Amino acid sequence: MARRSSSSSSGTWRYLNPAYYLKRPKRLALLFFVFVAATFAFWDRQSLVSEYESEISRLEDDINRLHDQLRKAGVNLDENPVVSNKNSRKDLVVEIDPVNNERREKVKEAMLHAWNSYVKYAWGMDELQPQSKNGINSFGGLGATLVDSLDTLYIMGLKDEFQKARDWVAESLDFDKDYDASVFETTIRVVGGLLSSYDLSGDKVFLDKAKDITDRLLPAWDTTSGIPYNRINLAHGRAHNPGWTNGDSILADSGTEQLEFIALSQRTGDPKYQQKAENVIKQLQKIYPSDGLLPIYINPHSGTASYSTITFGAMGDSFYEYLLKVWIQGNKTEHVKHYRQMWETSMEGLLSLTKKTTPSNYYYICEKNGGSLSDKMDELACFAPGMLALGASGYGPEKSEQIMNLAKELARTCYNFYQTTPTKLAGENYFFHTGQDMGVGTSWNILRPETVESLMYLWRLTGNKTYQDWGWDIFQAFEKNSRIESGYVGLRDVNTGEKDNMMQSFFLAETLKYLYLLFSPPSVISFDEWVFNTEAHPLRIVPVSDNKGIGTPVRQFGRKQGKPE
Repeated sequence: MARRSSSSSSGTWRYLNPAYYLKRPKRLALLFFVFVAATFAFWDRQSLVSEYESEISRLEDDINRLHDQLRKAGVNLDENPVVSNKNSRKDLVVEIDPVNNERREKVKEAMLHAWNSYVKYAWGMDELQPQSKNGINSFGGLGATLVDSLDTLYIMGLKDEFQKARDWVAESLDFDKDYDASVFETTIRVVGGLLSSYDLSGDKVFLDKAKDITDRLLPAWDTTSGIPYNRINLAHGRAHNPGWTNGDSILADSGTEQLEFIALSQRTGDPKYQQKAENVIKQLQKIYPSDGLLPIYINPHSGTASYSTITFGAMGDSFYEYLLKVWIQGNKTEHVKHYRQMWETSMEGLLSLTKKTTPSNYYYICEKNGGSLSDKMDELACFAPGMLALGASGYGPEKSEQIMNLAKELARTCYNFYQTTPTKLAGENYFFHTGQDMGVGTSWNILRPETVESLMYLWRLTGNKTYQDWGWDIFQAFEKNSRIESGYVGLRDVNTGEKDNMMQSFFLAETLKYLYLLFSPPSVISFDEWVFNTEAHPLRIVPVSDNKGIGTPVRQFGRKQGKPE
């Protein structure tokens, strides 16, 4: 052992002795060659590694850009885009959900069926009557279904259909009509649809048309208080309120233009639209009650509330929705803080209207008349679970959990509006009696979107796939009961399944769009980048640095107002 360890002229140690090589020139040359070769190999390897990493980085960037372009074009991939992180790069993970893929394609096919039926039988008209296979101009001939459908076609990647509709807008959409239009319906369907299509496609024809129609609506705000009249003649600018309101303006109709008008000011640089709409909120702040619950009728002259129903259903609903969404649209900054404050006050009021049934503990939102509560809830009020879920994160942890739990409970109730009828489609409203969970009041179904809207929000915000399954149940019920050869129809009675003769424009704008998004990755129209108006038209949220701060004589069958009596 000692001998081996002390030897310097044999074994391994001799190769470390320079004298060994000096006495052997050939071996010295060989050593030099090996050293040079190893050096080049090392640097060549480093170069290859560097080139490899550079190429991987470039490919990741390309994949990110391609994913974004496909998403904007309406081609939806069930995959996680590459996250650029040079320190902890991960392999691209592609997650395929065959169930959601199949469901999404079924919804897309339903949209094509509805759209192609409209094209065949009612092209350019407001709405399709599928049973009689003809069109009807229920909104004065503004192409309501076509304009309402634009962004749905775009998001679903139906490019040919979108282009055909775009060309009609450019060549045939004319607002110079001697027609008394609903300011509310025109704003949410037409202005919202055009602005959303502009944000998605970048095509200026949509922005120009949006400006044209909004300019025609503006005289409605020329009142003593700034609270707008709810109807206006598009050709002559004469504004008034419908006779059945006794001269009053409607809360939801007057407080549901802010998103669209602010967006139009941002995109045109003209502040007048935003000023008109935001002045309404300033006026309502002056009369805002401590519980945040306003009656549905407001006097446009005095700006004061008239004695009337308080509800999160018809004629009240979207006012509260827009308080939250303008705060989101405004990047949740100090400039829009008062919207959030008003909304939170109103949510305390909503809590005071909430009861639960026996024996199944279904939560529901009452209506209020004077000092008494009415145990009635509209299907329209089923937008509330989604609204609550969307706003929950703005609270502290404890309150956030309370609001989110209420959203989940209300969504369960709304889903069961559908499940408790023979057709599995919901009635227009429900009553709750002691010892009974729920009973259909008005029994028609007109293809409304509110419940699937809330399911989409809750799925995205909780990740619970139960909401997707519930949405699929509702979609299948529409397919079974409402689909006919020439489009989709509502039901006159959800108990008997008797069909009506109208394909509402919001079925394409909202119901099918929300169902499609329910089965799509959350990156498709991300909540971080978009906010939906009350007709499901997504408007792009302008970053802070870019934000410039800125018919028929009878009561109409309106989006939020229910059928005429």
